[in-house]
Amino acid sequence: MTNTTVTIRRHADGIRAIVPAGTPASSAAGPEVMVLEVIGGLLTWNVLAAQELPVAIIDDVDAAQEWVWALYGEQVAIVLDAVRPQVRELDGDPAEFEPAGHRLTEAAAVPGLPALVVSARRLAYAHWASRWWPASMLDGIAALDPALLDRDIALLTDECESLVDGADAIAPRIRSTVESSSRASDYALAAGDADRSGGALVLARGTGGWDWRYCPPGLVDASETAVSWELVRAAGSTTVAITVAAHPRLPAEIPGHLRPWARVDTGRGELTIELRPGGDIWIGESPLTAPASEVRIALHVPGFGPGSEVDPDVTGPLALRERIREFAAARLRTASTPTGDDGYLAPLLAEIDAAAGDSDF
Repeated sequence: MTNTTVTIRRHADGIRAIVPAGTPASSAAGPEVMVLEVIGGLLTWNVLAAQELPVAIIDDVDAAQEWVWALYGEQVAIVLDAVRPQVRELDGDPAEFEPAGHRLTEAAAVPGLPALVVSARRLAYAHWASRWWPASMLDGIAALDPALLDRDIALLTDECESLVDGADAIAPRIRSTVESSSRASDYALAAGDADRSGGALVLARGTGGWDWRYCPPGLVDASETAVSWELVRAAGSTTVAITVAAHPRLPAEIPGHLRPWARVDTGRGELTIELRPGGDIWIGESPLTAPASEVRIALHVPGFGPGSEVDPDVTGPLALRERIREFAAARLRTASTPTGDDGYLAPLLAEIDAAAGDSDF
């Protein structure tokens, strides 16, 4: 494991951060951030970066000292304890640990237990995969088996017992009760090409993606072509009809409070449409009260996500989602021929299984 320099910072509310060189110190949740709750704080890595050591955000220094030496070494543990009374207080947002003009204490990180660093990162990755893995029939990215992913998390949690000690349990996830036998070509037809106009006049149609932050995992296909819409004119009224590709492992039964909704912006007003399951798709429709030639669709599950409302103008970080899809596809390629010597990059059991069954996609 490569040794590195870390900076030890303190926020005005007493939170400390251990930040490896060249790594942004942020606890903000998002598709690119892996988070592991640990005793006395949490650890974060960027899933797209070759980052061995995590950023540590600590709210209880005394408790965290149980593992700081193991992940960062004794020198960092000593400095973390020593700087507590003297380090300069910082103002600003709790996620901002690196304001311009402030230089805080540095120390060389030499992990006391390098194997624990590897296990901790892999456990954080397994939790990340349970939330953000971009499963898509349309894009050919196989879904991970929830039972195998739970097994990965359980095994890695045992390896990280000294870190988590119950702080990070198995992530809740919608369970799959049926296996899908669809193929990508059939799925694309159901999701994007189905014509429900019944002979009526189709005024416009389009496809797009959705912001992953606003729906729980296991509901919607992660593709940028997952959301399709049509404006249909019939009997003197115009209706917007929405079709959304479902997650490849969508359960047979979804509680009402977990069903996605579509927020529709017509340029002349907004409306919200509840979507209902229809096999491998979600569907919904609503009449429009004013003419429209194009709409913008934003998916959300009420009460879920970083804000109270999802804005149809905000489809989320498109470039980031594309990078995550490329990352997942590369992980599956690696998992198809695991070497057993990949360290923190070693594939999960769920990834190996998904790669083996990738021919279904």
